[in-house]
Amino acid sequence: MTQGQIDLVTTPELAGLDLSIDGGVARITMARGAAGNPLTVESTHGLLAAMRWAAEVRARVVVIASDGPAWCVGGDLKAFAAEPTGADRAAYIDELAEVLHRLVSEIVRHDAIVVAAVDGAAAGAGMPLACAADLVVATDRARFTLGYTKIGLTPDGGSSMLATTVGLHTALRLALLNPVLSANDAQGLGLVTEVVAPEALSSTVDALAARLAAGPPAAQAATKHLIRDQVAHDAEAALRRETLSVRRAAATDEAAEGITAFLDKRPPSYS
Repeated sequence: MTQGQIDLVTTPELAGLDLSIDGGVARITMARGAAGNPLTVESTHGLLAAMRWAAEVRARVVVIASDGPAWCVGGDLKAFAAEPTGADRAAYIDELAEVLHRLVSEIVRHDAIVVAAVDGAAAGAGMPLACAADLVVATDRARFTLGYTKIGLTPDGGSSMLATTVGLHTALRLALLNPVLSANDAQGLGLVTEVVAPEALSSTVDALAARLAAGPPAAQAATKHLIRDQVAHDAEAALRRETLSVRRAAATDEAAEGITAFLDKRPPSYS
């Protein structure tokens, strides 16, 4: 595909997302920051479509950013709670997990180098989504937490693959105790590449993206795949296990109590 042909590719209009391409750098901006950029079936399908568009225009770098005080707060718990039965909730979460895992797989398998520009909270599925990127630049007010077990669910979105970065027992601590990590904490664990002041995020990411876009694309893509395949050669199998686990958890009384308690802003009561 020549540059002229690339220019003719239509930039899709996707609800809640702003897309642009310039100099080989595709930017996907989640534009529902005031609501926390929650992940619904529809919004996650939008992100997947955006990543596929980036492949269609042969972007060499993909930047995933947000426009509000939260990067991504994870699954939309109000949508979970709106399902009338545990079976309905399990079916909804199963559908969400399936498309989320296709999105994570697209990020991992994409030839472009993917950069997450994180400002604010990356919580629930937002945390493994950010960490699925090849490089993560975070502001010093960014916060990372899993939080699944607090609401009676099991981690998804590639959370189990974080163990390849942070190690077994640290991954268990993150998943079972749900600490809120500062950007510096996350950098210390190897999850974040660079921490910057909020006002420096845009310029830092722009400079990083330009540096990558000026590099040798075939060598960079091959390097990405070599290293990723070495540490997570069964990524799709791990994502499938997560889908099956979170679907089972979603149907339980624990999940119903955990989600309701979170929305009611009270401690859950598990017996």
